[in-house]
Amino acid sequence: MKTALFFLAVAAAGLTGGCATVPAPLHGDVVDISPAQARDVGRPGLPVRWGGRIVSARAQGDRTCFELIGSQLSVYGRPKHMYDDGSGRFVACGPGYYDPAVYLKNRELTVVGHLDGFEAPWAGSHGYSRPRVAADSVHLWPEAPHQDPRYPYSKRPWPWAGWGWGDSRY
Repeated sequence: MKTALFFLAVAAAGLTGGCATVPAPLHGDVVDISPAQARDVGRPGLPVRWGGRIVSARAQGDRTCFELIGSQLSVYGRPKHMYDDGSGRFVACGPGYYDPAVYLKNRELTVVGHLDGFEAPWAGSHGYSRPRVAADSVHLWPEAPHQDPRYPYSKRPWPWAGWGWGDSRY
C-alpha cells in the first residue's frame, strides 16, 4: 500500500512539474536582464527572453518589427499583468511576415533572440532609444479571459457556495 502511494505521489509531482514549463519555441539559455537594464548596459549579442504588450507592429520587407511595452515574465514565459515594473519599451524584429491584423495592439507577446542594438523611437512616439531584439522565436499568447479587477475571486470554489463577496452574480 505504501509503495502504491509513493508511486502515485511521484507521478503526481511529475505531472504537475511538467505543466510549469515554458513552451518549446521559447526555450533557450538567456541572460536575466530587463530592457531598461539592457539600455544601460548596451552590449549587443546578449541572448534574451522578453515579453510584453504590443504597442504597434509593422512589416519591413522580409521581417516584421514589434514595439512592445516590456513586462516581467511568469514561469510559463507569459507576460505578467501589466503595471509599471520598470521593464521599459523595446523593439523585437522577427523573420517573415506577421499579420498586423492578428498581432494587434495590447496582445501579449514573448520573443527569444539576442540583443541587436538600439533603435530611435518610431514616428509618432516619444522618448529614449529602445533596445532591439533580433527574434529567433515570436510567440503570441491567446487572449486571456477578462477578469474584473474589482472582483478578483469571481468563481465560486464549490457548487454549494451561496451569494457572497466575490460571487460572479451581481
